[in-house]
Amino acid sequence: MADDPIEAMVRRLIEVGIGRADESVIDELMAPDCVEHQRGNGTGTEGAKQVARTLNGWFSGFSLTVEDIARSGDIVWTRNRARGINTGSVMGRPPTGKEIDVTVYDSVRMHDGKAVEHWGVPDQLGMLLQLGLMPGSGGPSNQG
Repeated sequence: MADDPIEAMVRRLIEVGIGRADESVIDELMAPDCVEHQRGNGTGTEGAKQVARTLNGWFSGFSLTVEDIARSGDIVWTRNRARGINTGSVMGRPPTGKEIDVTVYDSVRMHDGKAVEHWGVPDQLGMLLQLGLMPGSGGPSNQG
């Protein structure tokens, strides 16, 4: 349903909070102790803010766009499109200047208007291949 307020909150958290690194939106829509299940991400609002800062530091013009959204009870699932141009160091590697366009799946459990639990599955391999950071991908080798 297009007018679903819970879906609208999750969309705003993803597109504006994380995608545009708007920390006020993260504070508004995420519980301070939100449980994080995505490998490598910190918990709560501080963990989400760090993810937003990192992504927006790695990529100029970074954006997350929710392309599909579904809800059942207090869980919202999204299929997102992450885009940007690599102008910052990614995982200690120099910027490549290459563009990424990858899929990210998220599942967010909401309670009283706040995200209280998150699972995320970004296409990290696709990102590294597009940036040329994997052996055989046309970019610098990670072999010494």
